[in-house]
Amino acid sequence: MTIEKFEDIISWQKGKELTVLAYRLFKNNRDYSYKDQILRAVVSICNNIAEGFERRSNKEFQQFLFIAKGSCAEVRSMLYVGLELGYVTQSDFKIAYNLSLEVSKLISGLIKTL
Repeated sequence: MTIEKFEDIISWQKGKELTVLAYRLFKNNRDYSYKDQILRAVVSICNNIAEGFERRSNKEFQQFLFIAKGSCAEVRSMLYVGLELGYVTQSDFKIAYNLSLEVSKLISGLIKTL
């Protein structure tokens, strides 16, 4: 299957799902520093996949995918902090963590194909 637009990329689709989840989980969080950091990181995932794809160069795309993968790790790290501080329940943590891990693995697979 040929990917014609970034919206066709499964890691972008799952990254968007993770982004929407994070916005819902932290919409009422009053720790604005924490909230800003995790939301910037989660948005960075799909935005870097999209931007890299639009560059139309495998080398540049790969660089942006590595950035997106790093943002996945940042989100997981922030989720641990959020769990410790009581900003997220254990159940929501598991859902968001697993989705972030899935996105990271999908990005790794995409990197290997380039």
